[in-house]
Parts: sequence; C-alpha cells; structure tokens
Amino acid sequence: METRRLLLAALLSLAVLLIWGYLFPPPPPPERPAPPPAAEEGVGEAPPGQAAPGRPAAGQPAPGQPGPGTPLPVAPGVAADAAPAEAPPVVEELIGAAEEEAVIETSRFRARFTNRGAQLLSFELLEHGSADGGRVDLVRGRASALYPFGLTDPRGTSLALNEALFTVERSQAEAGEEVLEYRYAGPAGVAEKRFTFMPNGLFEVEVSARGGGWALALGPGLRNPSAEELENRFARRGAIYRQGEEQERVDSQGAEETLALPGAGLRWLGLQDTYFLAAVVPQAGLETAHVVPVLQLDGGAPRFEPLPPADQRSAEQEELDRELLILLEPAGDSLAVASYWGGKRYDRLAALPYGLEATVELGFFRVLSLPLLWGLRWIHDNVVANYGWAIILMTVLIRLLLFPLTHKSTVSMQKMQELNPKVQAIRQKYRPKLKDKQGRPNVDMQRKMNEEMMALYKQEGVNPAGGCLPMVLQIPVLFAFYNLLSSAIELRHAPWVFWIQDLSAKDPWYVLPIVMGASQFLQQKMTPAAGDPMQRRLFTLMPIFFTVLFLGFPSGLVLYWLTNNLLGIGQQYAYKRSREARETSGEAPSTDPATRGSAK
Repeated sequence: METRRLLLAALLSLAVLLIWGYLFPPPPPPERPAPPPAAEEGVGEAPPGQAAPGRPAAGQPAPGQPGPGTPLPVAPGVAADAAPAEAPPVVEELIGAAEEEAVIETSRFRARFTNRGAQLLSFELLEHGSADGGRVDLVRGRASALYPFGLTDPRGTSLALNEALFTVERSQAEAGEEVLEYRYAGPAGVAEKRFTFMPNGLFEVEVSARGGGWALALGPGLRNPSAEELENRFARRGAIYRQGEEQERVDSQGAEETLALPGAGLRWLGLQDTYFLAAVVPQAGLETAHVVPVLQLDGGAPRFEPLPPADQRSAEQEELDRELLILLEPAGDSLAVASYWGGKRYDRLAALPYGLEATVELGFFRVLSLPLLWGLRWIHDNVVANYGWAIILMTVLIRLLLFPLTHKSTVSMQKMQELNPKVQAIRQKYRPKLKDKQGRPNVDMQRKMNEEMMALYKQEGVNPAGGCLPMVLQIPVLFAFYNLLSSAIELRHAPWVFWIQDLSAKDPWYVLPIVMGASQFLQQKMTPAAGDPMQRRLFTLMPIFFTVLFLGFPSGLVLYWLTNNLLGIGQQYAYKRSREARETSGEAPSTDPATRGSAK
C-alpha cells in the first residue's frame, strides 16, 4: 500500500462526499398519512369583520345566540356530532373596550401582543440584525387575521375569536415573572390565554376555550427571510421535533402532506431555520400536533393558502414558496406549553431543561464541532473581538496540535521520494511477469513484488502509510469546521475585514477561494512528489478542483483552509531550508534522525 494511493483515495473520497452533498441535498422525510385537508378558503384568512366560514363575525351574535350584554352559553365551535348531554353553563359577557397592545421587553427580545385575539404580533431579537438593517423579527408578516397563538379549527381555518377583543391584565408573579392574562366571553366564544415570561428566556402559554374543536397555531413560517436567504440552497427552513429519542426535520420546500404527531411522547416541536427557532414544549393537554404545509402568496403582506394535493396543483403553485403551519390540538378544552423563541445559541439552549440544544445541527462530527465552537468563542471573548481573526488563531492552534502528525507525514513523504527510484526499479523488474501469456494476473508475481517493496521499506525504516494516515485524520476537522461555520449563530453576519462582512456567507467577489486555490497549488508544488506520473498529474488537478468546490462555501471555512495552506507552506519551506543546510554541510539525509527515526 503506497502513500500516494492512500492519500489520493482519501482526498477523492472527501471530494465525492462534498460534491454529493452539494449536488444532492438530503431528501425530505417520507410522506406520512394526512388528516383531512385544510379548508379551501385559505389558511387563517377571514375577511375583516367576518368570521371563518361557519362561524359568526367578531362582535356579531351567531344565529340563535344572545346579543351583547346578555348571559352567554358555551362558545360555538363544538363538532356537529358532539351534542352536550346537559345545558351549557352561563357566563357573563367579557369584551375589551378597544384594541390595545402590550409589550414585554427583556435584554434579549421585545415581544408585542395584541388583545385582538390575544395573539403575538412581533417578536424582535435585540441581539440580531436583519438584512434590511433592522432587528430580526421571528413573526412572519402577513395579511390574515391569524397570528402566532391564534386559534383555528383542527383543519387550520381561523376562528372568530382571532378578531374578538379580549380584556387584558398585566401583573407580576411572586417570583418576579411578568404575566399577561387575556379573557374573552362574547358572541365569538369563551376563551382565556395566559402568557408567563420566565427569567431563563422561556415563556409559558396556557390556553382554554369552551367547547373544544380548536387548535393553537404557530407560524406559518419563521421570521422574514431576504430574497438572498430564500435562494440560498444551503439554508434550512422548516420544522423540527423530537418524538421520544428520535429527532426529525421537516423541510418546508419538500413537505407534501400534513404530518400528524401524537401528543404522547412528543418532547418538543418547533419552526426553525439555520439560525433561529420558535419551539413549544408540551406541558399538559396536547392530543395531536399537526405540521401543515401551506403556499405563500406574495404581493404586499404575504398570504397563505393550503397546499393542494399533487395532482391538483397548477404550474404556478409548484413554483410558490412553501411554509409550515403548526397546529396544537388539545384533548379537551385546555392546553399548556412552554415556549422558546430566539437564536439557536448552543450554550443558552443547553441551559434549558428540554434538550433544545439538539436543534443546533453540527453534523456527524459534533464531537469535534463543539470544542471548536467553544474555542472560537473563548478567543473572541478574551483575545480578539473578531471572529475572522479568531478563526485564524484557532487554525494555528489546530496546526500546532496536529504538528506531530503532519511532521511525521512530511518526513515520511520525503523519504518515500528518496526511495521512489528504487521502488520504480522493482516495478519495472516485475512488470513483464505480472500477467501470463493469456493476459491473466499472476498472483504469485504480484505477491513477490509487494514483498520485495515491503522489505525495502523495512530496510530503510519507512512506513509507506506514514505520509497518508496523519493527513486523513485532518479530514474530520474540515467537516467539523464546515458544519460549525454553517450552523453557529455566532458566525451569522460576523465580519472579518474589507469586503468580507459575513463569515457565514460566500465571498461575494470570490477572492478568498481563488487565493486559497493558489496557495494549495503552491503547497502541492512544495510537497515531496512520489508515485507514478498518473498519480502526480491527478494531484496537480486537486487545487483546481478545490477552488471550484469552495466558491460557494462560507467565507469562514475558506479562511480556515487558506490559513491551513499557508501554515503548511511555511512548514514545507522550513523543511526545505533544513534539508539544504544539511546538504551544504555534507550531512547525508538518511542520517538525520528526523528523516529516519520519525518516519517509522
């Protein structure tokens, strides 16, 4: 087994993996059976002053219902086949006097609620900026009356309660948590919602509505991505959930049917993109969670409509963006969840008791990505407050840690280069004997040739795999850095210098990838050459291949690989000067302990 062939196989395997992931992203999860489709009139859309079909308009009594100021029976919305066994209780009318907003602000977010439907209008993250220069708002803009924590029927049609004016009471709990309590009893129904904001960044949501037959909505979609973000094929958008010990993702663009998740065993569920998360953790009362794909219709504020079956979609509908709507259907009249809205920052999520840190998708080499993330953050917080320079310093530290391996690899390749004429002589000696007269392989001659070459390696104190295996061990570090720089919110919009203003995005001018390719070409030229001419030609093509591959990669990853190449060039230059000094002094290279003893 020769060093060059092993190294070539490793690099080609890496290349195949990277290209495969680039050209063929992971397929969406398999389709699941769907509950009845959402109503055709649209998801969450009810014209102003009107209710969803089959429901009374806000502020107007339903047929057979008493008017304002009159004691009310249980809210409408009970399924047709669920007639009450006894007369419903009577409640006093409770309606807000006018529409008003309540704002909850902490050091991390600013949440704005309205008493119209007791819904969340916006959730701005004070630590994160958006592409338009403002703050990231996790609530997608919309033209409909249904906002997060609004109520729908189990099919996703907005209820009249979302247009009703709730009374609101703001208070503080004994432990200092801020509390918003919304209550409504009127023609649209009877409902209560309570939002309790905890110091750890979570908030609890408790909802009750008379009569059942409703669901609590989350979404559709998460925040307001820019056109560039929507076109980024590496960006992730969709839903994520943990059922028992299994964690699954639902890609918004690949979703075809509604996914129904039993409440039993559902640990958490949320909407996510690469960097942000809006998740709910069931506490009590959840019967079923539905993940519903919808179409987003642009034109002013976005509107959403149900995704038709595949055989009923038009060509225009196939081209529309898809988003996901989460519906939490209770077993009875009440539901309680804990909720987290914010960035997918690993340490913050890990401090919560629900395992939400698993939503930070660091890939197969998570065991390496986490130390790299912690190291980058430590350097950023304690050495240099710039993640670009932090990546460079981290690369130097990694290179120092791997120096014993890279040193052994380089010395072994140098020794293999010196032995290459003898190896080629052995090959030439056995070449005519490797096949019989019929052209069939001569196994005995191949075995003798390999034995003679291994005897040569042993005599010279060279391990033929010594130049390859240490370099192969660096491949997991590359993958770990790739996953880290593609997922860590700390790197989102993090600038380095000049035109590199986002280390998580590609270089807009492709300067870094081109310089990286040039450095790899120079490093290849300085690396001791061994193997047959075909292998050497293949290796000269690797810098071109890597340059093309890295054109669309995050700038931070290209910066890491460029820095690694420059350090490798420096190491090769030092070896070259050392070898020239030994030759000038007349010292035989084979007597150098670094080239003989270290190569074993």
